[in-house]
Amino acid sequence: MTGEAKPGRRELGLGELPDQQFAGLLKSVVVPRPIAWVSTTSIDGIDNLAPHSFFTFASEVPPILQFTSIGRHDSLRNALDTGEFVINLADFGNLDAVNASATPYPPDEDEFTEAGIEREDSVAVKPPRVASSPVAIECRTESSVDFGSSVVVFGKVVHLSISESVLVDGHPDIGLLEPLARLGKNEWSEIGKIHQLDRIPLDQARRSGS
Repeated sequence: MTGEAKPGRRELGLGELPDQQFAGLLKSVVVPRPIAWVSTTSIDGIDNLAPHSFFTFASEVPPILQFTSIGRHDSLRNALDTGEFVINLADFGNLDAVNASATPYPPDEDEFTEAGIEREDSVAVKPPRVASSPVAIECRTESSVDFGSSVVVFGKVVHLSISESVLVDGHPDIGLLEPLARLGKNEWSEIGKIHQLDRIPLDQARRSGS
């Protein structure tokens, strides 16, 4: 049952605002969004690099990651045409490079070259990795889902490369990774205060509840 509007809130149903304005509000509240810095190679052999801030896990086992292309961009076309892509960690040290790679260069121009970003060979796929990124996740395209103006791409992880410089006792340290995230408008964020909180076992939760 639909309730009445609550005082002090702006209530907006789908269709009450222009599509882009409504999406802008959503992107300002679904935050922070991790960034998939996606490198691909076209069927003509041209490398592409671009950030995508609609990105997350889709499956733990098997390991499947997903990113969304808002519009039909080079990352989408290449990932579907060749079946391969790499997700590089968008870290604070590469903020300017990540932003530069978002410039809409035409398909026959290489963002690595145009933005002066060093590349390195991947291990299991053809698209190169960003040499300065501390993490590279090599993927093979599993499938995609088309939502009209956006397409979600699912990729199976086939190789993971992590720099020793961000590992502490064999595990990635969030303070060393320094991942970037997107907010609303042209805003970016870094990792802020970190809270350590263990999950509550069921028996303990029941005892506390009683």
